[in-house]
Amino acid sequence: MSLAYAEQRIKEALTLAKGNQARARQHIIAWAQEDPDLLRALTKHHLTGIAAYHVERVASGRAAKPKAAPPPAKPAAPKARTEEDAFGAELLKAVASSSSAIFGLEGGAASSKRGQASQQHINAIKKMATKNKNLDLRNFKRNKDQ
Repeated sequence: MSLAYAEQRIKEALTLAKGNQARARQHIIAWAQEDPDLLRALTKHHLTGIAAYHVERVASGRAAKPKAAPPPAKPAAPKARTEEDAFGAELLKAVASSSSAIFGLEGGAASSKRGQASQQHINAIKKMATKNKNLDLRNFKRNKDQ
């Protein structure tokens, strides 16, 4: 299927949701779970990036870290699925899951917390503050005398 099919379904979802984008998204996700053509149309342009991300994640060793067990899945009615459908469903679950990793923010990302300043740095700051304080006092005395 093409991008036109995805856009048609998105317009349909927006109509059903009366313009509410969040509800339209929920419709699209539900439909994509049942319609592999829609899922393929939605993810076609992003598949290279998704694959590159996961290959890099596994190659760097971040994938080896144990993950929390996912919540137990609801038993679904058994139906014959092709390998292609199973791939699409797994991809959609990974993308739509609320516990999925955000690109660049998983466990291996650099911490944004600052480290403690070294004693040398603290001494340099104090020296600059003292020097500025002395300059300010001299300027204050000069201005006062004039």
